[in-house]
Amino acid sequence: MLPIYICEDDASLRSAQRSFLEREILIRELDMAVVLCSGHPEEILQAVEATQGRGIYFLDVELKGEAMDGFALGQAIRRLDSRGFIIYVTAFADLAFETFRYHLEALDYIVKGEPARMQEGIRHCLEVITERMCEEREGERSYFTVKVMDVVKHIPVDEIMFFETMGRTHRIELHGKNDRMDFIGSMRDLEEEFGDRFLRVHRAYLVNVNQVAQLDLKEREILMQNGERCLFSRKAKAALLARIT
Repeated sequence: MLPIYICEDDASLRSAQRSFLEREILIRELDMAVVLCSGHPEEILQAVEATQGRGIYFLDVELKGEAMDGFALGQAIRRLDSRGFIIYVTAFADLAFETFRYHLEALDYIVKGEPARMQEGIRHCLEVITERMCEEREGERSYFTVKVMDVVKHIPVDEIMFFETMGRTHRIELHGKNDRMDFIGSMRDLEEEFGDRFLRVHRAYLVNVNQVAQLDLKEREILMQNGERCLFSRKAKAALLARIT
């Protein structure tokens, strides 16, 4: 179930949004639920942090009397939920530049004022979200969730080349298709999490066997699909050959 959060400083508008969303969820039998409706951004953040999952966020831009506006709230939500759906319900029609400036990916901007127009915007967002979720389920793409500094990231498993232990204790570097990132973790825990999709080919490397492009048996080196290389041990040679041939 996808939780829905509403942050709106106008109590009557907040209530109207909630009522319409709950009606649409019921009529369309959507796997969603409004879990929090508040005029205080701190309450929204506390709930999102406690849930640690993907959500839908209908945010007002101007939050009168609050320490942060809707853009700052969206930015804070992104650190906790990088794959969530953020929708701005606002009196301002053109906010694309502001969301770009704050490094936010907003699903849509719904203009306040005319109830019928606002409801149509909400309905459209629910349709888009439902369609995207169906596409993801059909693709059966799995993700690895990791906290890097104060940001929670979701990396598609099929884009991970390998994990490498670093010099510092409990630090691991993830080598992705296009980037790298390091985090605190354990190779043993990663082996258990990924099972037979990844193979411990060396004390320092845990490799995604589906991303292996080529083996250099003489140098005991693995060439990955993205061009990166890592080593494998003599002990791992047989298991590695069995998995990729």
